[in-house]
Amino acid sequence: MQRFVTARAKWVGELRGLSQRCYSQFGLASQKDDDMIINPRMPHFDYSPPPYNGPSADEILSKRKEFLSPSMFYFYEKNPLHLVHGKMQYLFDSNGRRYLDAFGGIATVSCGHCHPDVVEAIVNQTKRLQHSTILYLNNAITDFAEALASKLPGDLKVVFFTNSGTEANELAIMMARLYTGCHDIISLRNAYHGNAAATMSTTGQSVWKFNVVQSGVHHAINPDPYRGVFGSDGEKYAKDVEDLILFGTSGRVAAFMSEAIQGVGGIVELAPGYLPAAYSAVRKAGGLCIADEVQSGFARTGSHFWGFENQGVVPDIVTMAKGIGNGIPLGAVVTTPEIAEVLCHSNYFNTFGGNPVCTSAGLAVLRVIEKENLQENAHVVGSYLKERLMAIKNKHEIVGDVRGRGLLLGVELVTDRKLKTPAKAETLHIMDKMKEMGVLVGKGGFRGNVFRITPPLCFTKEDADFVADVMDCAMSKI
Repeated sequence: MQRFVTARAKWVGELRGLSQRCYSQFGLASQKDDDMIINPRMPHFDYSPPPYNGPSADEILSKRKEFLSPSMFYFYEKNPLHLVHGKMQYLFDSNGRRYLDAFGGIATVSCGHCHPDVVEAIVNQTKRLQHSTILYLNNAITDFAEALASKLPGDLKVVFFTNSGTEANELAIMMARLYTGCHDIISLRNAYHGNAAATMSTTGQSVWKFNVVQSGVHHAINPDPYRGVFGSDGEKYAKDVEDLILFGTSGRVAAFMSEAIQGVGGIVELAPGYLPAAYSAVRKAGGLCIADEVQSGFARTGSHFWGFENQGVVPDIVTMAKGIGNGIPLGAVVTTPEIAEVLCHSNYFNTFGGNPVCTSAGLAVLRVIEKENLQENAHVVGSYLKERLMAIKNKHEIVGDVRGRGLLLGVELVTDRKLKTPAKAETLHIMDKMKEMGVLVGKGGFRGNVFRITPPLCFTKEDADFVADVMDCAMSKI
């Protein structure tokens, strides 16, 4: 035992000496031993990107400010990140520095950055035929539609392709209104469904809404187990859906629309039992049930392929995007043959929906998820990471809640656990520190105090440990 203690003391001394030499080498002030916090070490990754010789970050930022919309904000305002290369779960900046991507382009990179199978599918299709309108026959769109329909339950087997999640949700809302002959839609407070006309109406956060005409939408109380008035009692929250129908509509509605886990809203998993009760109330009122799977779909929750499956329901319409194409602009609406018929009452067309390059990428994504068992990986690694994050919560008072499933996780920061006071400034500070140590996470929630952890589904337990260690270290420095 004494030999172990002596050896450990020698090792720590050498490590501290090395750290001090590094500080001296880079012209930084030396740290005292009792202030020393050793940053976690990033997992080994046997890959080096090619040298970058393009425009500098300053040049890009200057052009961005001159030529792009001022509404386009970016993370790390004092020192914007200039990313030029990606490989699986890692990103590289213009200096070749590697970062572990725990945000996945906002839950979009499902298989991994530049996954070779997806890249090969895109390149091969681009060489053959880059664009073909759906007015002509092409097997890429039908092959992917068939494979996608096979992943959905019940009679959900008719697919309409779009370019984004917003567009998919817009189409779903219109189809519900046409099918039922009703206008009223019920969605949730804190929801995010897009930024077009109808989707902005269903979005339940003022920060994502403009002062334009928004009609026919009623926002139900959010079944938030952490901040909600009824805790984790899903059926009590669902009673508000019944009340909205009784007192805010004619008694008939077009649809109820919700995410199973709210992404932009801060990775809020709906209270258990909520969706079955809410779906029942809506269907009694003649409405359809729309599941927004833009962020929670494609195996991200681990336990199931689709988020809504975690609550044991089958929707009438499912919308999807983001992870569907691993970063390729692609979305889809899947519904029943009967509901799909409403689009035949007039002409509805999408120039790029079903583009052969995009649908080839989508089919490759499905095959990679199956071949590499990414759903199981999301479950195993996500559960492990959640345990690590829970341990951080037990250590740091600033962590108010840890939630989510699989690799769709949220960490909410508060300055007072009892009052649940949002720690907005602290969230930004810790996020910056994590970036300095090599981990990229997202930020969300209405109050801007939730870390969104939505990495590529190829994440490993070593990656999970690094994320947790870096977050722990960053919190120790505030």
